[in-house]
Amino acid sequence: MTGSNSQDKKPQEDGDGGAKKRQKKQKTGDTWQPAGPKDPFAMLEKLPEKQQQEIQRALHLFSLGPSQPKSLLQAKNHKYVFWDTQPVPKLGESYVTHGPVSEGETSVRSEPFSLPQGFFWDTLDLSSPTVLKELSTLLNENYMEQDDNTIRFDFSPDYLQWALQPPNWLIQWNCGVRVNTNNKLVGFIAAVPAGVRIYETEKPMVHVKLLCVHKKLRLKRMTPVLIRELTRRVNQQGIYQAVYTTGLVLPTPLSSCRFWHRPLNLRKLADVNFPGIRQNMNLQRALKLNRLPEVTKTPGLRLMTKEDVVGIHSLLQSHLCKFSLSPVLSSQEVEHWLLPRENVIDTYVVERDDGTLTDMVSFYSTSYKVLNHPVHTDLKAAVLFYITSATDPADLMEDVLVLAKTTGFDIFSALDVMDNMSFLKKLKFSINESSIHYYLYNWKCPTMSPDKVGLVLPN
Repeated sequence: MTGSNSQDKKPQEDGDGGAKKRQKKQKTGDTWQPAGPKDPFAMLEKLPEKQQQEIQRALHLFSLGPSQPKSLLQAKNHKYVFWDTQPVPKLGESYVTHGPVSEGETSVRSEPFSLPQGFFWDTLDLSSPTVLKELSTLLNENYMEQDDNTIRFDFSPDYLQWALQPPNWLIQWNCGVRVNTNNKLVGFIAAVPAGVRIYETEKPMVHVKLLCVHKKLRLKRMTPVLIRELTRRVNQQGIYQAVYTTGLVLPTPLSSCRFWHRPLNLRKLADVNFPGIRQNMNLQRALKLNRLPEVTKTPGLRLMTKEDVVGIHSLLQSHLCKFSLSPVLSSQEVEHWLLPRENVIDTYVVERDDGTLTDMVSFYSTSYKVLNHPVHTDLKAAVLFYITSATDPADLMEDVLVLAKTTGFDIFSALDVMDNMSFLKKLKFSINESSIHYYLYNWKCPTMSPDKVGLVLPN
């Protein structure tokens, strides 16, 4: 009480200046009063960028929690609390038969699954530039990144529209999670429709894409809820199978593939310590080893136009039927996925003098943001999509490497799927130490080697 009385007297002794100081101090104190919860996201954004990055790096490392299995050996000792409840093949099981793990339910839950307190579901309207920007921000700050927080994905709105809005896409399959107090987007998962051929069976499925939860919320086990909710929404449309990829070992990989990388701007890649680039030789020798021709050599090689859709559709149908897992594409889907878009997708064709298309090759663009580097701020990677060639695909791919380099790409990546191994080593691609695993949801069938996989999922 005496302390309170002495404070009451102080403004009278100090005059108006003291009263203003007291009011200012009281206002500062009020910001930390427990009258209402403070928004940690807003507080983080007020800090200088360098401090934000340091805090985000610490959060990223903390949010990793127990190490997730990245090999089958590690997976044998891992307990899959969520996946053991799902209609997927169990680890260690093998199948010679083909069919659903679980038959479709006669009735599908009508109500959304419950979220942790303080969050709500939001179906994202990607036609809104504001919503698209929010999604870009969430993914760019929280989607997969290096453990040292030096390189992270940089998804552009144009790329997201391409990846998430193919023909017959549904808005309800863009599942977002927001915070009640400030409407901030903190979680996302999406699906897009796709016909898929598995061995001899064609099934309507969805590709599951871009599962992302804010770093600060990964200990709240929000990921299983996102998967369950998306499954419910897909089931409502009468679809019960899905295909997806991840670098983690889950129950149970249909196939396990590896990324291979071909440097195009080796100095820059070495500067930023890009993962997957060999460091076992000096730079001058590496530059000489990776030198490319100045110009392309294939006669009739040109950029795809809309008039090429029918011809490319025919080429792909003939080529992809050779593989045990492949897309079933309509002409509209060929146009969407392959027609060139700046900084998103590039497709080249080889045209004979009589107008016949004999070859095609496509690659999509993946952008990265480089953090905490004194010189470089971004990286641009080309990722091989589909290729079919009437002759040696290595000749066509070498021309594509030349084109990618001249248009500003720093690295070219490709999976060892389809016939890609016929040119990867020849063109000096080097293998990445990590794997990409393919999965089918609610479908059992024999596993397959990477060369039998004819499906690439941009993610």
